[in-house]
Amino acid sequence: MNSARWLVQALKAEGVDTLFGYPGGAIMPFYDALHGSDLKHVLVRHEQGAAFAANGYARASGRVGVCVATSGPGASNLVTGIADSMLDSVPMVVVTGQVATGLMGTDAFQELDVFSMTMSIVKHSFIVRRVEDLPDVVGEAFRIARSGRPGPVLIDFPKDVQVGDASALAPHVPRPVDEVPAPADASLHEALALMSQARQPVVYGGGGIALGDAVEVFRDFVNATRIPTVLTLKGLGALPAGHPLNLGMLGMHGSHAANLAVQESDLLIVVGARFDDRATGKLAEFAPHARVIHMDPDACEIGKLRQADAGVKGNISTTLKALTLPAAAHVHGRHAVPRRQWLETCQQRAREHAARYDAPGDSVYAPALLKRLSEIAPGAIVSCDVGQHQMWVAQHWRFKHPRQHLTSGALGAMGFGLPAALGAQMQDPDACVVCVSGDGSFLMNVQELATAARYRLPVKIVLLDNQALGMVRQWQELFFDRRYSEIDLSDNPDFGALASAFGIQALHVDRADAVEDALQALMATPGPALLHVAIDQQANVWPLVPPNHNNAQMLDGEASADAVATSQARPVNPNALPA
Repeated sequence: MNSARWLVQALKAEGVDTLFGYPGGAIMPFYDALHGSDLKHVLVRHEQGAAFAANGYARASGRVGVCVATSGPGASNLVTGIADSMLDSVPMVVVTGQVATGLMGTDAFQELDVFSMTMSIVKHSFIVRRVEDLPDVVGEAFRIARSGRPGPVLIDFPKDVQVGDASALAPHVPRPVDEVPAPADASLHEALALMSQARQPVVYGGGGIALGDAVEVFRDFVNATRIPTVLTLKGLGALPAGHPLNLGMLGMHGSHAANLAVQESDLLIVVGARFDDRATGKLAEFAPHARVIHMDPDACEIGKLRQADAGVKGNISTTLKALTLPAAAHVHGRHAVPRRQWLETCQQRAREHAARYDAPGDSVYAPALLKRLSEIAPGAIVSCDVGQHQMWVAQHWRFKHPRQHLTSGALGAMGFGLPAALGAQMQDPDACVVCVSGDGSFLMNVQELATAARYRLPVKIVLLDNQALGMVRQWQELFFDRRYSEIDLSDNPDFGALASAFGIQALHVDRADAVEDALQALMATPGPALLHVAIDQQANVWPLVPPNHNNAQMLDGEASADAVATSQARPVNPNALPA
């Protein structure tokens, strides 16, 4: 029983059934210990794919994702996936091999100080310098990853410690997760006082709802209070699409109804959201008339970007349960009539600005295709890459639960979609998993088609191909005087032939009248399959809030975009990065 074999047994004791990785010299004792074990190891084709796959596994399941790599370049290739899990609060444990302890600090072959490299993008890091430290390290790693605001934890495992004698170590026993404390009564009273005074309240829900296992409680709160609700990118699905109180996503590419409601509100009830700049637009002008109730388990978020009039720190589920009945009483209180009128105004705007899918012409209209696919596969888990297609999915897919929507939110990492979809498929082999990607993002981790083919993972890939870096092209069109710089992807490979080379069924569609048959064929294909969709390069994502503007100043089509290009509406900071 060496340390590597002890770690394999400890992972099983922690409930791990699948891990994603790529072997190499400094992690070889661990891979030897895996041989013949019950753990399912998924061999990806790049370590970044391992980190994103573990990330997708964790997002879809709510369990801890685990990825493994060797020292040096293996560890450094994990960094983007680790950062993504940190910024989007995804529970992960990352195991990296390291050179023997006697060689550490000598610039040995494939030595990198991954402990220091990842310090700012993990909740905690460990270097296992002695066999005796291993039980504490593993127990704490999983406890920290799961506790409070989830996130990644790194275990750097030197090669000589891996082969050290661990026969004296007791079998591993998982440690309990720290309970998120209940909110203080005083903060609940402050929140209720603000709710009783509001005439035009809005609920602003974020990713913390799913992280706190509070989806059903959140829905009970919204239904009981009948308050119009907007959601962040990570909050989509917390209230089902089509719900009469759901005004849609707010922010840079949010709906008219959501953005106008927030800007006109007199009270924002913020549930598990962090006032991200993509949601708020120009922060100084965000919801200028609103007082703020901010509910979050992480005290660091309350008041970080917008001062809270009532900061409610603690368990979100407990908070919402405590507030639901008292807050619902205000539906029939002294402000009942203005609140009813406010709700009617919000719902009328949602109807007036509802998305249209009757685009003219013969070419494929991406929003219509995505909306139709969401109807064909209503329970699908959707993994997105980053760019225009990501925003179209957010706007037009009809999500029923936040764990259906896997997207790189805070980091915005291209290359996320395919490996994250594979991770989601591994956590539930019977799940319907769809990867929506763009031609730019797809080639960043295209090698994971080999992983899909090897394990016959039935992920369905929808590849929207406009032969450009679409979001960058859109920003260059609108804010850089159409000076198109390095966005041309007209030399893309034949994606159908590429998929076929990996042994994956490929289909193609380039006409609107063929979309229905193509989608039906895609979903009926056994095993992994790719649908290559040719779309118009000039298609843009609307609405769009320009940088340094508030959320009421939305561009909603080519006419308003042309106005931006020639008027004082030009953003003060044209060098702001795209979403």
